[in-house]
Parts: sequence; structure tokens; C-alpha cells
Amino acid sequence: MSILIFIIILGVLLISHEGGHLLVAKMNGIHVVEFMIGMGPKIAQFEKGGTIYSLRVLPIGGACVFEDDVTQEQGQQEKVAEDPVLEDKNDVPRGKFFNDASLGARFATVVAGPLANIILAFIFSVFIVNFSLTDLPVVVSVMEGYPAEEAGIEAGDTIISVNGERVYLYREVSVISQLNRGNEYTIVVDRDGERLTYTFSPMYDEEEGRYYMGITGGEYVQFTGLKAVQYAVYEVRYAATSVYKSLLQIIQGQVSSEDVSGVVGVANLVSETYDEVKTAGWLSTLLTMMNLAALLSVNLGIVNLLPIPALDGGRILLMAIELVRGKPIPPEKEGIVNTIGFVLLMVLMVFLFFNDIRNIFF
Repeated sequence: MSILIFIIILGVLLISHEGGHLLVAKMNGIHVVEFMIGMGPKIAQFEKGGTIYSLRVLPIGGACVFEDDVTQEQGQQEKVAEDPVLEDKNDVPRGKFFNDASLGARFATVVAGPLANIILAFIFSVFIVNFSLTDLPVVVSVMEGYPAEEAGIEAGDTIISVNGERVYLYREVSVISQLNRGNEYTIVVDRDGERLTYTFSPMYDEEEGRYYMGITGGEYVQFTGLKAVQYAVYEVRYAATSVYKSLLQIIQGQVSSEDVSGVVGVANLVSETYDEVKTAGWLSTLLTMMNLAALLSVNLGIVNLLPIPALDGGRILLMAIELVRGKPIPPEKEGIVNTIGFVLLMVLMVFLFFNDIRNIFF
């Protein structure tokens, strides 16, 4: 069951992402040669509107292959002629090459994939907030002898911001606390309508190996209607902020290989999470899986915006260079950059695969 749930979650995320590219490309008259989910050999395929829709064996990604991505029109005609799916080659609707579209159309097409993932996460979050409790950033208790108590923070205070960062969920406060490395806190709270500011340094716990401010919190409330929509936005914001902070930690070298996962690691996470919640009933299981899917969807969207060749962010970077230069980058040079990026991406995926195996079984 956990394997099936993982496949469903991954499939929904990939279809959403590539579907965003496909929809906006067709809206702008850009010919999509193939819409693929997965990589490697094809399992199934069909053709509609001049586009081949295929399912491939390896659930490690997907792609919208545009006309330019198959090198040139002649090469694509040969590809179509060789493909038994396209029975009547003369009636295949033809769109424009990707690079023949306007810069705005190309940008919209590329950014539509990550944006679709964010929208999907928001839709999931609206459902989650409507049927579960939200943790408001309210101080429940202050630990005796810890810095927060000495500074003057009291139970019942609503935390507005931490170090200038606005917070809407208590989870956000927890993440900031967990990532703190002894730096001073400046916390703004609301107490009976009055805003108060407290500044103090955290206390280091030798046994836990981390810093604590000395508060516990989280007032749990259920929202519906427009309030649910509002807090769904906060849920997506929290997920995006968490991904950003994680990426920043990776860049700064503050994350070990044990904390980084690939597809196998994600599958294991889905399995472990399902095993933990399956006895709580179908609704709790569904909400937990949707929450995990929302986090993964935001992760997929943001990671794809990184300025790395072979990712959407790499294409956006090339378009930014084109905007500055005032003319397109030569296709052969763009192809070289994308090929190098794709090779590096495959190397990374192989590393993550073996890293996941090591973390799970050894």
C-alpha cells in the first residue's frame, strides 16, 4: 500500500509539473513533441493533437519535449515518421519552435511547471486546513530558568516575528529555534493587543546539542471558509521557507549526506509515514499523505527553479542572459550547456540513489 501511495503521489506531482508546461506551451502555440512521465523505456503511449503522451519505466522525473529539443525540424519529421503512434503524419498539427516564440511566451511556459506545483500544494493545503487543526504561534508555557522567562515572555503571548521574520504558524518558530546556532533572538509578541519586543540569547543544551529559548507553544484551531484559504497560503509559505532554508544549509555545508534524499529516500519517507498513521483512520491517513504531498510539491517546484542547466531555472537563466544580450544564445551553445547540466544531474541522481540505500539499510 505504501508503494502504491508513493507512486500516486509522485505521479500527481509530475503530471502537475509537466502539465503546467504543456498547457501554457499550447496556449502560446508552441509545439510539444512529447509529454512524458518517468524516464527510460516507454511502458505505454498515445498521441493526441500532434503530441505523444508517454509513460516510462523509471519514476524519477518527466519532461515536456519541445520542437527545438529534438534539434531541428527535419530531425523531428524523421522521429515522427519512425513513430507508429503517429499514424497520419501529414495531419499532425504543427506549432512553432520553442525558440521562435516570444521571450515572454517562453518564460511563461518554463515557469508554469514550478508554478503548477505551488498551486497544487495550495489546493492540498486548503483541504488539509479545513479538516485538521492549525498550530497558531501562541506561547503555551515558558520553561523556568530559561532565557525566554528571564526576558519577560509569558504564556498566552502570540509571537508576531522572530528576528524580523514574520511568523503565522508555531512550526515556523520551531524551525527558527532548531536552526539557531547561538545567535541572539529578537522576538515581537502580542499581549492583550499590545506589541512587546524582547531580546535575549538562547541557552545551549549539552545533551541535545542545540540551543533553546525555553518556550513551548502551539494553540490548535480549526479554520473553514476564507480563513482556511488564508491559512493554506501560510502553509505553502511555511513549506517554501523550509525548502529555502534547507537549500541554504546545503550550500553553506551545514547538512550531512544523511540529511539529503533522492527518490528512494522519499519512497522510504512515505512508507514510514504511512505506517505511523494508518491506524489512526482513513481521514487522518489521507490528510497526512496530502500534507506530505504538498511539502514534496513545493520542494519540486522550488528546486526546479534553481539556476542549474537541465532544470527550469537553468532555462530561465539563459533567457535572462538573452534579455541582457538583446539576442538569443546560439542553439548549439545552449545545447552544450543543457547536455552538461543533464549529465551532472544524472550523476547527482546516482549519488542520491546509493546515498539513500546506505542511509536506509546500513
